[in-house]
Amino acid sequence: MKKQTSSKTLSSSGARLRGRVALVTGATRGIGLAIARALAAESCDLILTARDAPALNRVSRELASAKIHILIHPCDVRDPHSVDALFRSARQPFKRLDILINNAGIAHSNLPIEKLPLPVWKDVLETNLTGTFLVTQAALAIMKRGGTIVNNLSIAATRVFPGSAAYNASKHGALGLTNTLREELRPGGIRVIALMPGATNTDIWTTLWPQAPRRKMMSPATVAEAVVQAILLPANATIETLEILPTPGTL
Repeated sequence: MKKQTSSKTLSSSGARLRGRVALVTGATRGIGLAIARALAAESCDLILTARDAPALNRVSRELASAKIHILIHPCDVRDPHSVDALFRSARQPFKRLDILINNAGIAHSNLPIEKLPLPVWKDVLETNLTGTFLVTQAALAIMKRGGTIVNNLSIAATRVFPGSAAYNASKHGALGLTNTLREELRPGGIRVIALMPGATNTDIWTTLWPQAPRRKMMSPATVAEAVVQAILLPANATIETLEILPTPGTL
C-alpha cells in the first residue's frame, strides 16, 4: 500500500476530474492501465488495485508526475476478505468514491466445453463475474449521487466465441449484473455503463488467441479515451452501453 502526491502535472489534457476519486481494478496493464492514465491526465485521484504488487508500484511511479493522490493496494477480487481490506484502506485517505472501473478480468485457452477443466471455469467466473459483484457491493457503501460505475465486459457479453465458454458465460453474466445494477441505482443518481470493447491490443490475446492479428486491433488508449468522455457527460445524461469496435471489422 502506498499513498503519494506530486506537484507536477501528468499531461496538458486538462483537469476536468480534479477532486474526484476513482477506483480501477486490474489497473496494471491493458485497458485498466490505460484508463488509469487517462483519469490521471484529468487530475482524478486514484485508488489502483491488482493482484501484482510490484506492477502496482511501477504504475504508481509512472503516474507520480500527476498532481493527484494515488493509493495502491493489492487485491484479489475473487476473495471477499481481500476486497474488504482494499476498502478499509481506501476509506482512510478517501471518504467517498465517485468513479468505479470494474476492469479486472481473465480469459482461458481456446477449448471446447467437453475439454474445459472445472478449475478453469470456476477461476474465470469468480474473477470476471463474482469479482465485479464483490467490488461493486463494497463500493456502493461510499458512492453517492453523481457517481459512475463502468463495467468492462467486452463484446463477448453479447456475442459467442466458440472455445471460450467460461469467458463468454462470465461476460454474459456480468452484463446481466450490470443491467440490473443500472436499474437499481438509477433512482439514486448513480450511472452504470456497460463497456463493451471489441478487439483491443492487450495481453489477454496471449491466452485467447496467440496468433491474433494485433495490427487490426484498437489500442487500450482509444478505449480509455471513450470511457473518460462518457464519465464527463453532464449528470443528467449517460451512455448506458459503450460498444467500441475496430474499424477493420472482425479479425
